[in-house]
Amino acid sequence: MEKRDKMLEGHTKAVYATDRPDRIVLHFKDMATAYHGIKRARIAGKGILANRISALLFQTLQAQGVSSHFIEILNDREQLCQKLWMIPLRLVVRNVAAGSIVRRLGQSEGTVFREPVIELSYKNEALDHPLINRHHAVAMGIADRAELDIMCDVAYRVNDVLDGLFRACGIRLVDFKLEFGRTAAGEIVVADEISPDTCRLWDLESGRRLDRDRFRRDMGDIIAAYQEVYDRLCNHAKND
Repeated sequence: MEKRDKMLEGHTKAVYATDRPDRIVLHFKDMATAYHGIKRARIAGKGILANRISALLFQTLQAQGVSSHFIEILNDREQLCQKLWMIPLRLVVRNVAAGSIVRRLGQSEGTVFREPVIELSYKNEALDHPLINRHHAVAMGIADRAELDIMCDVAYRVNDVLDGLFRACGIRLVDFKLEFGRTAAGEIVVADEISPDTCRLWDLESGRRLDRDRFRRDMGDIIAAYQEVYDRLCNHAKND
């Protein structure tokens, strides 16, 4: 496999073409962002940890029958993935009230929901990724009803798998973001990344934050928190 030209670049990752039209290389950068990119900083080593954690979590999901774009980890910062046609939706799965839902719905932070909540947002940076509902998604041609059902079913399945995994590591999965894409054959699979950049993770006993909120809230020790998540996942894998 030969890595070729850069295809696109976002705040925290870059995508490169390869010598195969159905494969891409996903490169993880050291940039940390918050508030739709308004707050940003380079944090040495963050991309390495996000790459490693995301690869480990995708491998776990695939072992449980959840399809994703992930093929293999290539090096400290890069993964080989399927090339997808991305669906401009973000699905946020919330188990515990935190972040924007606290402000929008007046929930007390830390409230455990009676069942997981799935929120949809339209992936459009110029519009600040607004919340939408299923009717919007269908009317705008983003996805049809059957595709939305698939994405929501997969999101619940991912939540079940990751919630059990993180609990076994002494971590509460508060919420997380999922993105999806279509393969050349039309299959909808999980894409992008799953890491402390895209999840809220709290220590089960102390409630200490082990995710990107440490950057959002100027709490410091971001690398130490990400490293702790990775170490706990690796230790669990060894002992499982």
